[in-house]
Amino acid sequence: MKDMFDKVLIANRGEIACRIIHACRELDIPSVVVYSEADATALHVLEADEAICVGPPPPLESYLAIDKIIAAAKETGCCAIHPGYGFLAENHTFAQKCKDEGLVFIGSSPESIRVMGNKVEARQMMIKAGVPVIPGMQASAVDVDLFSKEADKVGYPVLLKAAAGGGGKGMRVVEKADELAEALEGAQREAKSAFGDDSVYLEKFIENPRHIEFQVFGDTHGNAVHLFERECSIQRRHQKIVEETPSVALTPEIRQKMGEAAVKVVKACDYSNAGTVEFLLDKNSNFYFLEMNTRIQVEHPITEMVVGVDLVVEQIKVAAGHELSYKQDELTQKGHAIECRVYAEDAANKFLPAAGTIHYMKEPSGPGVRVDGGVYSGVEVSVFYDPILSKLITWGPDREAARKRMIRALSEYVILGVTTQVDYLRDVLNHKEFIEGRTYTDFIPTHMPEWSPAETDESSVPIILAAGVVHGQMASRNVGTGMQSEEAMPTPWQTVGKWEIGMGS
Repeated sequence: MKDMFDKVLIANRGEIACRIIHACRELDIPSVVVYSEADATALHVLEADEAICVGPPPPLESYLAIDKIIAAAKETGCCAIHPGYGFLAENHTFAQKCKDEGLVFIGSSPESIRVMGNKVEARQMMIKAGVPVIPGMQASAVDVDLFSKEADKVGYPVLLKAAAGGGGKGMRVVEKADELAEALEGAQREAKSAFGDDSVYLEKFIENPRHIEFQVFGDTHGNAVHLFERECSIQRRHQKIVEETPSVALTPEIRQKMGEAAVKVVKACDYSNAGTVEFLLDKNSNFYFLEMNTRIQVEHPITEMVVGVDLVVEQIKVAAGHELSYKQDELTQKGHAIECRVYAEDAANKFLPAAGTIHYMKEPSGPGVRVDGGVYSGVEVSVFYDPILSKLITWGPDREAARKRMIRALSEYVILGVTTQVDYLRDVLNHKEFIEGRTYTDFIPTHMPEWSPAETDESSVPIILAAGVVHGQMASRNVGTGMQSEEAMPTPWQTVGKWEIGMGS
């Protein structure tokens, strides 16, 4: 392809780094990944054309070390850097540094990233652009009296939010006036700790909303489109774990209005490349701008499955100066897709991360099943990074077909050695409220507050036995290789933990 990068550096790790490697291959672009000492044998290191170590395990000394990453790009002859999501993906200072050093940042401009990264500035810009925003303060403040006056104006309950934050940090719901001062102090303290900025503002708390986001794309030629919505209401601790598209809550009319508003956001901040405009949808089908994520999203695959585009390939092409490959009237939705994020965490113990070694793994497969993974059998799941292992995506001609396919795929997903929340995800999709499409942001605390795994049933025995056979074969290959017996890989029976077969009556 003409006017394309000679080599791309990927400033990330795990499944998103692997996803970007695959996109580079689609475009015949060599890829280079950075890695920390803890990730020397990680999947993204094994899959890339080149890999360069940038430091010890702590992110501040490796994946967040801007100067080291810039140096790695120059040393390996890269002319562009793809940041993925997380780490430096929404860091406008990093985007500017790339520009100053003659490297292309595969994302939007430093200024649009900066503006949209500040929730107060973003709110002000959206008001000017005619995009609906949640009633509340137009600027951050520190005086509790100002917060009190605004709370009285919009009515309790209200929500305190960090101006520079995300992911639930610096966020407090305040039900009554006498709780405001203490909540404000806590929100400011947490915001300062998480983002280095204690700026907080207040807005009306929308009760029982749906979290609807629109995938958007802009280029440097003035073109902007949306690629429809994703429903992201199933969350734990303000972090999404199940996403789907289309949303059952949207009529064609509301979908069109929200899509048009999302494109307004893109044009208002002169945004280029892939981004996501997030909205809250209330019980009366009123929608409000929440924030814009200036990067590719974790849940982008479900849009790809339903709309039929490769968003990461398009990111690279747009960053290289190409116009968008499609116009709005060429984009349609076909079928239904669901994504489940698979984490190494204990859902029965407040979703605490569960580091360790994956002794055996078998991913599901079949028509309409996709796994975007970043691990393999034998790899260590580090304590230093987000515990996401993979994203499991299913597609079907309708929602029920996609849901049933996801349940089957989750049932076939075998990961031995670390605790995952696969059983929890399966129970979410089997819940009556999910089946009926009544998915709101309080779904988890309302319907599954005290979840515990069911006893192992007979249907899982063939899978575990199969894993044992394969694992045993793997271990037997160590015979004659000089490996001592005590060094041989343990069998699943040694590593899976305490379990028993639940016999039916």
